[in-house]
Amino acid sequence: MMRYVIGVESTAHTFSVSVVSSGGRILSNEKSVYRPPAGSGIHPFEASQSHLRSAPGVVSAAIAKSGVDVEELDAVCYSMGPGLGPCLRVGAVVARTLAASLGKPLVPVNHAVGHIELGALLSHSKDPVVLLVSGGHTMVIAFSAGKWRVLGETLDLTLGQLLDQFGRHAGLSSPCGAAIEESASRSSEYLKLPYSVKGNDVSFSGLLTAAKNMLSGGAGFDDLCYSIQETAFAMVAEVTERALAFTGKKEVMIVGGVAANRRLNEMIATMAARHSASVSLAPVEYAGDCGAQIAWTGLLACSRGAKLPIRESPVRQSWRLDTVDIPWRS
Repeated sequence: MMRYVIGVESTAHTFSVSVVSSGGRILSNEKSVYRPPAGSGIHPFEASQSHLRSAPGVVSAAIAKSGVDVEELDAVCYSMGPGLGPCLRVGAVVARTLAASLGKPLVPVNHAVGHIELGALLSHSKDPVVLLVSGGHTMVIAFSAGKWRVLGETLDLTLGQLLDQFGRHAGLSSPCGAAIEESASRSSEYLKLPYSVKGNDVSFSGLLTAAKNMLSGGAGFDDLCYSIQETAFAMVAEVTERALAFTGKKEVMIVGGVAANRRLNEMIATMAARHSASVSLAPVEYAGDCGAQIAWTGLLACSRGAKLPIRESPVRQSWRLDTVDIPWRS
């Protein structure tokens, strides 16, 4: 019987390591976040170098804080993808090294599935329509026939990329979501922006271009932040409502880094109330990328026999979550 596993997350700007128990207790969740210069996005090589420098300290701190002896660990889990290649490779090397040195199984985890399963653990959600919103994903998802199925998604930018790219245009550093939310809270002046919902998919590129042009033309930053949030969040609320009505489910779960945004949560809650559905989300400290999402999902996968030989353990920059078998929910 499995007792403890360790998970390594390194898909983008965050290098994080966590130890979790088979009962779902998060015993540690240490992290180091790469911060690019103001006005710049994540440089994959620079982020990977930041991960390399921080890895020894983060791993040591995670194990020490958990109170678990390394000999008690039953598996080593890692983010196999999707993500930035140089960053993924750092996490994979760390995980392979741990697995080889400890003689433990190596378990690959899909990063997006990790967001969902950790959210379900912490929010006690059972069978939700999932709104996954982050820098890497914007999807509306539901579980059916052994896999998480995508019911709607972005056709271009993710919601996190929309906020980050507008913030960087204004001179902020990534991630920009918290600063944009704070600026938006200082305004109630709505400026008309493109609203693009196509079927059950959304598109943010026109909205971003219009907002950048309006900022360059002298529009107020706070007013634009408010208007971007109102427009983009209404778009994802619309497609989430359609998925809720189509599936007949009675739960909505919001996961991913943008799930920390209070205005998004308000809008989804208002929508869900019309369908007598509940809304749940993970605590803010676990909304973004973290080792706990990898450790917990890896534990679930390992309990159903998922593991890879170290010599055959790749990374996958592109890896859709709807291609991943989820036997622990079947």
